[in-house]
Amino acid sequence: MNFSGSFFLCFVAFLAFVVTYTTITAITHLNVRSEGEESMVRKESETSYFDPLVRMPVGLRMANKGKRRLFHTALTATDAPYTRWQSRIMYYWFKHFKDLPGSEMGGFTRILHSGKPDSLMDEIPTVVVDPLPAGIDQGYVVLNRPWAFVQWLSKAKIEEEYILMAEPDHIIVKPIPNLASEDFPAAFPFFYITPKVHEKVLRKYFPEEMGPITNVDPIGNSPVIIKKSQLEKIAPTWSNISVAMKGDEETDKAFGWVLEMYGYAVASALHGVQHVLRKDFMIQPPFDTRIEEKFIIHYTYGCDYDLNGTLTYGKIGLWRFDKRSYGSGAPPRNLPLPPAGVPESVVTLVKMVNEATANIPNWKEGE
Repeated sequence: MNFSGSFFLCFVAFLAFVVTYTTITAITHLNVRSEGEESMVRKESETSYFDPLVRMPVGLRMANKGKRRLFHTALTATDAPYTRWQSRIMYYWFKHFKDLPGSEMGGFTRILHSGKPDSLMDEIPTVVVDPLPAGIDQGYVVLNRPWAFVQWLSKAKIEEEYILMAEPDHIIVKPIPNLASEDFPAAFPFFYITPKVHEKVLRKYFPEEMGPITNVDPIGNSPVIIKKSQLEKIAPTWSNISVAMKGDEETDKAFGWVLEMYGYAVASALHGVQHVLRKDFMIQPPFDTRIEEKFIIHYTYGCDYDLNGTLTYGKIGLWRFDKRSYGSGAPPRNLPLPPAGVPESVVTLVKMVNEATANIPNWKEGE
């Protein structure tokens, strides 16, 4: 490994002390703002112009107008067939929209945290990093994501000032501008990330002296557009916090499959980084039915319908598209389109999957 595995073993042994106290003590000063900054925040808040939870502050938005601020898209993935075919589709649409008007999309890297190259190295720009030491992730593969970013940021030459953290099951549907500002990253708000509901558990990692629990944004790490210098500070804390959460039975039970998302939200708050929440960042079919001005389709949920176009969520439909149906390999080309009456978002998703698979060389079902 590029980093000693002994660090993690020691960390796990003393995680409660190291993460909860040492990390916090080391970064407390990052929460302190200058008197001038506090004055600006109060003034803009009083005039309703400053609301980092919904939009970029007006002054920063105007300052960025006319400037082209490229961001680097970073996609974390494993070498499993399930993520390989999703990554290929994601990269196809990235290339399609990268150079169109309105785009501030720069370079692209698949951060492959399997520890060894795979057969997509020539198709997708890829950097190979190591997984966590054996046993640390306890079968929760996503725990390797923050550790992958720590390694990538330390070894890669990234020309862009900003980074978009993306996932394999993202399909870009239009050119993406840089939604972040100098001080405020942009993130998508998830309805199931609820810091207030889980305040008791989160106070193990974000104690009261760090501020109100509302400082922890209702987000995960993806999609997020963030300044590279901010992510370089957050990533090690994000990795350590996530490992600590997984090692704590109460926290692991409370957060389940979204644990690493809470890890990122807490780590950002510990570093005093607050995100602009962009509901227009992406949609999640079948619950989001219209694309409108959104930038990404996130196909994390199964889409099940009867032949009349009625959603049968929770029950396998007579027509369905669910990425989990292709857990062992790629879907075939030319998937059947949904029946009449199915929402635009689902129809567009399937059409875009079909277009990508029709044009990606050497696409083979089940591989």
